[in-house]
Amino acid sequence: MASRTLEIEKMSVEQLKALKEQADLEVNLLQDSLNNIRTATTRLEIASNALQDLSLRPQGKKMLVPLTASLYVPGTLDDADKVLVDVGTGYFVEKTMTEGKDYCERKINLLKSNYEQLLDVATKKKSIADETGLILQAKLRQLAPAQ
Repeated sequence: MASRTLEIEKMSVEQLKALKEQADLEVNLLQDSLNNIRTATTRLEIASNALQDLSLRPQGKKMLVPLTASLYVPGTLDDADKVLVDVGTGYFVEKTMTEGKDYCERKINLLKSNYEQLLDVATKKKSIADETGLILQAKLRQLAPAQ
């Protein structure tokens, strides 16, 4: 950290501005990625809960089946032990209820692990951006009386 600060302090004002802009941009991109991971995790948790609820329903139960987020059609539960799992890019795989739940849990754990790693990177980048901003402000204050 101290060596990084010394390197940053040796930079010109233009270099500091460029570094600050780059760090801020990276922080914003990382924040967007963190939000996307959080959204995906929430959707998988909802799917996992839906699978749990579905496993408790009796065969022949009438229900509304979601085709999109806002379009539902009437349907009848045929076999609650077989589910279609969306594995991405429009591909679905038939799995048993237990395999479907396991799939959701594995994906949730993977996303949470990725979230933690990305959060560490984002925190470090934010620290660099803040540090660069402080040094830039200090250099600009030094230059102001000289003009």
